[in-house]
Amino acid sequence: MASSSNPEIARVFFPSYPMFQLYKDGRAERLRQIVTVPPSDDPKTGVRSKDAPVPPLSSARIFLPKTSDPTAKLPLLIYIHGGAFCIESPFSPTYHNYLTSLVAKANVIAVSVQYRKAPEHNLPAAYDDAWDAINWIASHIERNGPEPWLNENADFDKVFLAGDSAGANIAHNMIMKSAGDDQIRLKFSGLLLMNPFFMNDEPDELISFIFPSSKGPNDPRLNPACIASKELAAGLVCKRILICVAEKDFLRERGVSYYETVKKSGWNGAIEMVEIEGEVHVFYLFKPDCEKAAELMDRVSSFLNL
Repeated sequence: MASSSNPEIARVFFPSYPMFQLYKDGRAERLRQIVTVPPSDDPKTGVRSKDAPVPPLSSARIFLPKTSDPTAKLPLLIYIHGGAFCIESPFSPTYHNYLTSLVAKANVIAVSVQYRKAPEHNLPAAYDDAWDAINWIASHIERNGPEPWLNENADFDKVFLAGDSAGANIAHNMIMKSAGDDQIRLKFSGLLLMNPFFMNDEPDELISFIFPSSKGPNDPRLNPACIASKELAAGLVCKRILICVAEKDFLRERGVSYYETVKKSGWNGAIEMVEIEGEVHVFYLFKPDCEKAAELMDRVSSFLNL
């Protein structure tokens, strides 16, 4: 623990999965090492990846599948990683490997979005960075943006927003924000929420700390159930939604509640929920070679190609 005076620790988020700790003098110290891997040409799948800056404060990793036609326009997946708004990255081995596998399976081009993390950067910084990424991606619609792969290979009429856990929360909010912005000309075909985090009526100590300006359970960014049905239905500017939950996930009921809330809202799209029996939160990231992870990959790939 890097501290010459050894001050007392005020709080650890969370003892069961330590991400960072707070000292009584107000400092925060991260407890998990940041591990990254460089972009690469994957010899097994043929998927290529590279990193790109996303002005003004962020970046992204872009994944391009192997294709026999270099001019083919492919569905575009915008992926937002999870990690309780505090940890992980598109550049970690976990997310690099998952996106490589998904891009190869589904034959899509993907942009995996980096965003600023709490506690150094409290919410809504993550929402702001994700929105900047959406705008940056949209700048390629006329085929003259800064990133050649998007100019040459992305089908901007077939765009999917996706995320897991906290990233699923961000993905939902990006869809809702897009509904009120005429400058975003991306056509969203679908929203994919993997083991999503949303608040319910209970207080959340981490959210209270990293999002002090929010209204907690009454904040529509955190709890879609508090959005008026008409507003929710109008804000979901996509054709289809797939929600993936896991039977033993501590967030399972949050995903089920989102599904039921959207169903009751009068939204005129197609929504489906898939539950994986016997599995825990984001199991497919940590056990990618297991049978159920392969089945879920097949389901997600099908969703991205309907």
